Amino acid sequence: MFVKNHMTTPAVTITPDTPFQEALKLMQEKGFRRLPVVDRKGKLVGIAAERSLLYAAPSQATTLSVWEMSYLLSKIKVRELMTQEVITTTPDTTIEEAAHLMVEKRVGGLPVVDADNKPIGMITETDVFRTLVEMLGGGQHGLRLTLNVPSGKGVLAKLSKAIFDLGGNIVSLGTFCNSGKNKEDGIVIKVQDVSREQLVDTLEALGDHVTDAREV
Repeated sequence: MFVKNHMTTPAVTITPDTPFQEALKLMQEKGFRRLPVVDRKGKLVGIAAERSLLYAAPSQATTLSVWEMSYLLSKIKVRELMTQEVITTTPDTTIEEAAHLMVEKRVGGLPVVDADNKPIGMITETDVFRTLVEMLGGGQHGLRLTLNVPSGKGVLAKLSKAIFDLGGNIVSLGTFCNSGKNKEDGIVIKVQDVSREQLVDTLEALGDHVTDAREV
């Protein structure tokens, strides 16, 4: 799973000379919270965040007239509010690496750039959440189980075979690391065409510990 398969494309961009009010309006119309800023050659030079633009919006407590305020705001350009040090990613970066970078850098989205540093899309936390939902079979009916399984080789093979032998169909499967001192791994799996009681009993007999089982 790569960024190019989940990013929003094409990239909607602005220039450093775009009036901030125009940039803010574009964000609100498109439902974006950030826009890449490009130079005349289309190369990335910054990023404008909705939060930064909103800070520049006038307060209702101002004593300036409507005409004075409109004049002053028309003079503010994106270059004065954008962030120049931009964290980017590429279309061939894996989705988990991009998500890790967002978490590590505490940003909600990354411009996706080509080899010439030209934005071709955006990958955001919403895109990552949507991918997570797809990976875990969100929206699909089935029996969802959370398991603690022994660490070691062949665990998934045994699990898959047991479900297959029961006539079940695996809709989704994800793994996670358990905290604590026990040497077990965590698995979240969604299965169709098998009863809850039958599957739980079978998996427990394999040595897996079912911590949660529910129809969704």
